[in-house]
Amino acid sequence: MTTVQVVQEALDKANLTERDLSAVAVTIGPGLSLCLRVGVQKARNIASRFNLPVVGVHHMEAHALVARLIERELQFPFLALLISGGHNLLVLAHNLGQYTQLGTTIDDAIGEAFDKTAKWLGLDLRRSGGPAVEKLALEGDSQAVKFSTPMKQHKDCNFSYAGLKTQVRLAIESRNIDATIPISSASSQDRNSRADIAASFQRVAVLHLEERCQRAIEWALKIEPSIKHLVVSGGVASNKYVRARLDQVVRKNSLQLVCPPPSLCTDNGVMVAWTGIEHFCVGRYDPPPSVIEPEDFVYDLRPRWPLGEEYAEGRSEARSLRTARIHPSLTSLIQASMQQQS
Repeated sequence: MTTVQVVQEALDKANLTERDLSAVAVTIGPGLSLCLRVGVQKARNIASRFNLPVVGVHHMEAHALVARLIERELQFPFLALLISGGHNLLVLAHNLGQYTQLGTTIDDAIGEAFDKTAKWLGLDLRRSGGPAVEKLALEGDSQAVKFSTPMKQHKDCNFSYAGLKTQVRLAIESRNIDATIPISSASSQDRNSRADIAASFQRVAVLHLEERCQRAIEWALKIEPSIKHLVVSGGVASNKYVRARLDQVVRKNSLQLVCPPPSLCTDNGVMVAWTGIEHFCVGRYDPPPSVIEPEDFVYDLRPRWPLGEEYAEGRSEARSLRTARIHPSLTSLIQASMQQQS
């Protein structure tokens, strides 16, 4: 079945026709070039078939904006913490498409740390590592293993989980835990050791988020004193412990925590569609593609695409956008477009 046939079948099930569609939204970055190309090609194929405009979407912006679909009182400006398997990002959302980056991932993201910890503990990874670690942590003592909190000496909002991963691996080795033995087959003592490591890891991993969010709130309130919400989205935002701890941080600062439901925290089409709607409504889209595009057509793919400009106090010398960037940030592109229109 072709992509167009799949879309047509979905329309039929929803009792819709192509006349009910206004545009096609598709992620154009950041991400792996090959994956982005497949998605963009399919989206342009659909758009040309139904003569619809195309809205290019920033993947991380989609994670942040899907909260506005659920929480209608969520207005700009707001602060957003985006936490997933591949990236951590703290941004101040001034308006649609206009963001200031307060903190970013220096090495490994928190989701990657959860996944590796789950693998090393011999947990069931069919649902991914995060839920497995969270479940096991309920059985353990979160103070049993004294892991060090990452980047305590760095007074910024950036994230690092590579060192914590190393601490976890060493703790597992020192307790002679054999990850080839599934936890379901482990002895009672061995299971307790694994649970203590899981609980201790989760506590410190989330404490790192708490400390960064507290500083980000302080910075954000200096820039935009009217902010009222912290949005937490991305796959790791499904973790109940993460939500509970961050809720304490925002309440202490008289803010409100907004988290999409777990089904909308992981990568999904709804968040891309919603972000496409937001931009389409303000006239940001490309015209319908031609029915037949030339073989040498250059697709607009942005594998490394910052969401916003770096906040001066939050700039990381270890991973500065000045050296890591390929494409101008979404914010700078939109600001340039607005200046041309005026």
